[in-house]
Amino acid sequence: MAKNSKDKLGSGLKALLANTTSKPKLSQSKPDVTHLSGIAMIPIANIEANPFQPRTEFEEEKLLQLVQSIKAYGLIQPITVRRLSDSAFQIISGERRYRASKLANLKEVPAYIREADDNLVLEMALVENIQRADLNALEIAITYQRLIDECNINHEALADRVGKKRSTVSNYIRLLKLPPSVQKALKDKALSMGHARAILSLKSQDLINKISQKVISEGLSVRATESIVKSLNDSETPTEQPTPPEQKAPITADQATVDRYRKLIMEELGSKVSINRNTQGAGKIVIAFNNNKELEDIIDYFE
Repeated sequence: MAKNSKDKLGSGLKALLANTTSKPKLSQSKPDVTHLSGIAMIPIANIEANPFQPRTEFEEEKLLQLVQSIKAYGLIQPITVRRLSDSAFQIISGERRYRASKLANLKEVPAYIREADDNLVLEMALVENIQRADLNALEIAITYQRLIDECNINHEALADRVGKKRSTVSNYIRLLKLPPSVQKALKDKALSMGHARAILSLKSQDLINKISQKVISEGLSVRATESIVKSLNDSETPTEQPTPPEQKAPITADQATVDRYRKLIMEELGSKVSINRNTQGAGKIVIAFNNNKELEDIIDYFE
């Protein structure tokens, strides 16, 4: 290969790696990090866990399987860390690999070193985990909420950053309105995301707890759960402010469609919704909220 071609290849590789790795500036007096082909071999004792890690639990069996793999073949996929000092590093992504490496008694692990502030660490950890790990729905919801609170972004901006629909992000965050016992069932995967979304539309925490226990004990499907919730909501729907009889819309062929869309809006917003029409078809949509936070969530949805 001609020298020119080699130079171009080298330049191209540098350009590709520029966005994923940064060349660490190490102190000459601390030769404790060895560099191999752009990857640093860092003593495992110099690495600390990521306090922003979305995953709070690691399945023991899978972790032990990874330990055996690392003992046999070494850590194939490098972790990603940020530098805290000349000899101290913090995990951005790869905590499961880091934990397994410690259990395998590795003295050092391969790592990419990146410069990042706390907000960026949190975002990177979240995105990396959503893409590569089996986070439960509650862990995702908690981390989405932290991103909104700590990074000062709205639902739409968050959706863009994690590559999800805005409604998907909102549905996850709504899970945090569930009672603690139901959140635990969701975390333990006794309830699915579909079950939780259906149960959330019930009108009281006591009822949510009661139906959740019924779903778990009887092993009900999401469809069966939705049917129970619909029946309960229909029977307990409070009467709206009465409309004069002469103005009340007759039940027409499209009334079922209106009701269906009303329920869809309720599911999306997590709020009580009513649609009132007069005999000419004119009317209004009323969205209820209980506090400033719920109002802000509704406004944010339409931004």
